[in-house]
Amino acid sequence: MKLDTKSLDKDILAPVFKAFNLAGFQLFYVGGCVRNVILKCGPTDIDLATDATPSQMRKVAEAMHVRVIPTGEDYGTLTFRLNRRNYEITTFRKDLKTDGRRALVEFGTSLEEDALRRDFTMNALYLGSEGTLIDPLSGIEDLNMRRVRFVGNASDRIKEDFLRILRFFRFYAWYGDPIKGIDSEGFAACKKLQSGLLHISKERIGSEIFKLLLAASPTSAIMSMESAGVLKSVLSGANASALPFLESLEGELKPNAIRRLALIGGPELQEQLRLSNSTARQLKQIRGISQNSELPQEHGFLLGEEGGWDSWLVRCALLGVIPSDEDRKTVTDSSTQIMPVKSADLVDWFEGQELGVALRKAQGFWVSSNMTLKKSDLIAHLLKEK
Repeated sequence: MKLDTKSLDKDILAPVFKAFNLAGFQLFYVGGCVRNVILKCGPTDIDLATDATPSQMRKVAEAMHVRVIPTGEDYGTLTFRLNRRNYEITTFRKDLKTDGRRALVEFGTSLEEDALRRDFTMNALYLGSEGTLIDPLSGIEDLNMRRVRFVGNASDRIKEDFLRILRFFRFYAWYGDPIKGIDSEGFAACKKLQSGLLHISKERIGSEIFKLLLAASPTSAIMSMESAGVLKSVLSGANASALPFLESLEGELKPNAIRRLALIGGPELQEQLRLSNSTARQLKQIRGISQNSELPQEHGFLLGEEGGWDSWLVRCALLGVIPSDEDRKTVTDSSTQIMPVKSADLVDWFEGQELGVALRKAQGFWVSSNMTLKKSDLIAHLLKEK
């Protein structure tokens, strides 16, 4: 089977392939970039594999006058810097010993042996520079069947790196078939070994959760995680029961991990996933407004058109109601409105903390009036309550 390697920076990497071959070494595209070329969905990062050791790779790079970055040299990985782009090249290897996070590796010269240490069969795909595909573990068959399957024994692969539990569900969300269902052996192994996720950094867990939630249809994967107990292992207090309805409400909207995570929830999202302050703030706003505001105009006013519609969809999904076209128009229209009362308008009657309270009350009056009350009306309301 031959594939077109044009999307894999063929012209940029052609001299690298030639240099490795002239030096007597093999070089192949490997993993996700090959998988995605087959699926015609555009490459991820372009990774390569070789039978050259890191020291031998350095000699090739020196002869080419190419800059090399020691990304993970102890594990056989060097990054070649070409045309302001990074390309990781890793020596064929096998894992001698692992602790679920790191591995003691031995470099090798066998592509087949290298394939055996990879996570899923659909990632154990190798491609030559001219497009010749090498598939030592029937990864193409699994890819065509949309079957996410661990290489060899699922439990053994997970024990090598416990993050593979989350990767299994993420790959199922992106490449699996929800009608055929999740691979039973992989599911059982993930369920049994989920305590291993305690050894994985929260940053890595957060990254996997976000990638999963960016899938076009993550519901089946998230429900499988919930069924296995994995979801609550990483997000205590999470509840995905409304996710299928939210997904149906999203329609043609671009997948949005924050919108979906706001629905699934959990009380300590920032801590559990080590979220940035900016992301945590967005989540808090969407969760708070979706749970506390029944007025679509308030969603639009406080969060803008996009964020307001996200929070309104989350609210509708939680309540099990279908938003109307009028709701959408209201969110859009209210996103550009400016409240007629400002702090300076109230300083003659309120000061300190009272001023902040009054301003929030004025906002509530104004939003409840469908943004029709004028400044004088709002001040009159506030003074009446004072």
